[in-house]
Amino acid sequence: MFDSDHLEADYDIELTGHWLLAFFPLKPKWRQHVELDEVDTDPEADEYDDDDDSEIIDHATFDQLLEMDDEEDREFSKSLVWNYFEQAELTFDKLDGAMSQLDFPELSQLGHFLKGSSAALGLKKIKASCEKLQLYGNCKDAEGTGTITEDEAKDLIRPLLTQMREEYDEAQLYLKALFS
Repeated sequence: MFDSDHLEADYDIELTGHWLLAFFPLKPKWRQHVELDEVDTDPEADEYDDDDDSEIIDHATFDQLLEMDDEEDREFSKSLVWNYFEQAELTFDKLDGAMSQLDFPELSQLGHFLKGSSAALGLKKIKASCEKLQLYGNCKDAEGTGTITEDEAKDLIRPLLTQMREEYDEAQLYLKALFS
């Protein structure tokens, strides 16, 4: 059984009822890299706290991934996460090339691709940004209901790519901390 007193004493942490504490042994350095706040328990809440890890990851999706894995070594889920990192890095390189050539169909297609692999891991921020990229690449507005010009799409995509990289870096840091 999970012994929270032992965990708190050994690692000088505060238990917040966070689901990760039951699955992953924490190391002292972990708290230095990723600050975990209490999970928002209000299912009605539409807004997320930027410091809340539920903004980064959809726990229902990620828990399903963990359920398919061996609880001791987590090799299956770890390999999926590391493969995602490799795919994402390659995709970001391709996105840079497509943006430099203003290849909007390619930007949309790459957004769709990264959206799928991000959703499979439950990476909510990246998935949402990829949805926007997919729409903008098709010269659609953020809701997908109206059309925009290529110049407007270009002006929307440039900062979006920067935002996506920041979201990816945040998710990568979070996931690496989980599996270290």
